[in-house]
Amino acid sequence: MGDGWAGATLVGVVALGALSVIVSALRLGISPMPSSRAARRAVLSLVPPGVTGEVHELGCGWGGLALAVARQCPHARVIAWEASLVPWLVSAVRARGVANLEVRRGDFLRGDLSRAEVLVCYLFTGGMRALADKLTRERPGTALCIVSNTFALHGWTPRDTLVVDDVWRSRVYRYDAVPPGPRAP
Repeated sequence: MGDGWAGATLVGVVALGALSVIVSALRLGISPMPSSRAARRAVLSLVPPGVTGEVHELGCGWGGLALAVARQCPHARVIAWEASLVPWLVSAVRARGVANLEVRRGDFLRGDLSRAEVLVCYLFTGGMRALADKLTRERPGTALCIVSNTFALHGWTPRDTLVVDDVWRSRVYRYDAVPPGPRAP
């Protein structure tokens, strides 16, 4: 009888976790999707070496890229943002013991990115548009490195664009400044 309850409990927990991911995906407009290994390498190659300030990974999903950034930038404070409960939990568990990595549950669009030196992201078109609006509003004309997997910042000119040797021929973009905000009349 004990094995039956344990099995039923496990199935229930997995079902609730899956339901949580689905509900979050519907609410956020995107599900957590890990970067391919080749895309991860390309992203890391565009993060400036020797970063010592804050690096924010926006929408860290399951935490793989955040861990890689924390390892590559041991003197930086890496802050990984995730809004979906189950991926956030997985990322937080994976980050245990990594001194320079903090995993935050929340919406980076409502968060404080003012001290960020580097932003790393793998979002979607709507998320990139919202990020561009936030940065243009809050940090116009700021020197800031933004590295994005697959999705470009519409209307911005990247400093570098890499085409990744993966199934999707993903593009990885690097931007080095936030364009000036709108001019006053």
